[in-house]
Amino acid sequence: MNILLVAGGSPDKWPQLNAKDFDYFVGIDRGSLYIVEQDWSLDIAVGDFDSLTIEEQQLIQKHAKEVKKAQAEKDDTDTQLALALTLKKFPEAEITIIGATGGRLDHFLANLWLPLEPRFQAFVQQIKLKDQQNSISYYMPGKYRVEKEAEMNYLAYCCLTPVEQLTLLDSKYTLDHVDVVVPTSYASNEFVGTTATFSFASGMVAVIQSTDK
Repeated sequence: MNILLVAGGSPDKWPQLNAKDFDYFVGIDRGSLYIVEQDWSLDIAVGDFDSLTIEEQQLIQKHAKEVKKAQAEKDDTDTQLALALTLKKFPEAEITIIGATGGRLDHFLANLWLPLEPRFQAFVQQIKLKDQQNSISYYMPGKYRVEKEAEMNYLAYCCLTPVEQLTLLDSKYTLDHVDVVVPTSYASNEFVGTTATFSFASGMVAVIQSTDK
C-alpha cells in the first residue's frame, strides 16, 4: 500500500507525482486544503488547523472522510501526529511525505529527524521525504543497493548519527569501512551507473538523491 502524506509546504516545491500511484491520502494541517484543491481523495485530515481560516476548515470538514483535530498546544508536531496515526493504521505501508521541506528550517529539521524517534525506527525504510529537488530515504545498519531516480544528478550519504564502518561502492567517491564520529553529510557524490551500493554497521543514514533547479 502506498500512502501520500501532504504537509503544509507550498505546492510549488512538490515533486512531480501521479496521484494514481497512491492508495490513501493524509492531509497535515494546510496540506489537507492542498489535497482538496488538487481534487484528490482526502482520506484523513490531521492537525490543529491553526493555519487555516474558518472557511477553509469548513471546506476540509466537507471533503475529508475522517478528521483528527489536535490541540494547538501539544508535544507532537502535526507531521509527527500524522505519521504516527498512519503507521498505526497501516504498519506495512510505503509512505511518501511531501510539503515537509523547502520552508522554515526548524520545520525541515523536525521532519528530517522524524525517523530517529524510537517509535518510528522500525519503519524507517518505509518512509521517504520528497520535494522538487530532493528524495530522501532512510536506512538502519546493513548492506543496500540504491537505484538512481530519474532526473536526480547527485547522491549524498547523510549520517544522521555517528556511524560505524561506512562503506560506499559504485559511486564517484568511495569509502572503505570508515567510522563517522559526528553526524556528517557526504554530499555531492554521484552514481557511476544505475545503482550504488553502501553498507554500515551502526547508526542511521539518510540517502539523498538531488538535482539542481
